[in-house]
Amino acid sequence: MASQALNVLISDKVLAYVREAATSRYGLEQIHFIPFSGQPLDEQTLAQLDIAFVSRDITGRSTKFVLEPATAIFYQMLEQAPRLQWVHVHSAGVDRPVYVSLRDKGLSVTSSTGALSAIVAQSALAAVLALNRRFRFLEQAQREHKWAPLLDELMPADLHGQHVMLAGWGPIAQTIQRYLDMLGMQVTVLRNSAIDRAAIGATNGATDSATNSTPNGAGNSPTNVPMIPYSAMHQLLPQTEWLILACPLTETTRQLVDRQALAAIKPGACIVNVSRGEVIEEAALIDALSTGHIAGAYLDVVEKEPLVVDSPLWDMPNVMVSPHTAGHSSGNEARVADIFLENLNNWVHGLPLRNLSR
Repeated sequence: MASQALNVLISDKVLAYVREAATSRYGLEQIHFIPFSGQPLDEQTLAQLDIAFVSRDITGRSTKFVLEPATAIFYQMLEQAPRLQWVHVHSAGVDRPVYVSLRDKGLSVTSSTGALSAIVAQSALAAVLALNRRFRFLEQAQREHKWAPLLDELMPADLHGQHVMLAGWGPIAQTIQRYLDMLGMQVTVLRNSAIDRAAIGATNGATDSATNSTPNGAGNSPTNVPMIPYSAMHQLLPQTEWLILACPLTETTRQLVDRQALAAIKPGACIVNVSRGEVIEEAALIDALSTGHIAGAYLDVVEKEPLVVDSPLWDMPNVMVSPHTAGHSSGNEARVADIFLENLNNWVHGLPLRNLSR
């Protein structure tokens, strides 16, 4: 148990909620919260930081490649704080260079895996329905005041019975699988072969201590879903009609969907990416979309964000692009803060941190 006050760097936007909950929910009295309002801390205060909470408002519209000024200041302070021990991040992924650097230096870095699971999964489900029901085509027809029923070659195929290859098996992917099961789609999961099959029944996110339930409706994962390692992906691609990417970015998943994989997938397949842009070889995907070998794609992420203005993806009639926003929802701020608070209590009492990045 911590015997002295901990100094926590936190956004002034979420400070009031976190401070009140830390006291009323967990009885954490010995926490000194240092608010961040977009300006650098003085050297003396910076030297006292123990913990930092990177909430959504701090990253704002920054991407992995382009930082807003306030985000850059905050990241620089993380790198420079000599006593900093633990950083909690609002996102499920912690592959931004600053987080990798901090982890490599020995700091604890935790994510908010579980907080956004249902929201991202809902976006993936919406994408499947929109691509299948040809919403892009119907939207364009409406703009042109054209009555264009989905007949003949435009007739959508039944989703029931179609084969989905789902990359990843964290809380997001598990929620997506349940939604697809509701539609009668047949799912095969791609996951790391090093993960023990005996652990399939457990979710990657811990239960929510406040509600004694799995975060955001993640629920218990089914044990009867076919699963194969990433190395076996190409064996099933010729039978794959949907490729849904909800995996973390690792050395295994980087460029997982390369030109060879795209060539092997069943003609007319669709791709949904709510993972990371680097999981797909983007130039090869553009080529496959242009020829129609890939019938359509929903891309919430791209190789380099923001997407360059002259990318062909913007104007492709069979592509939906969203600006890394599949997980955005009004309830996220509280859910993320609650995970941070749970971990703060764990830190104070010497308990294991939830969602610790390794």
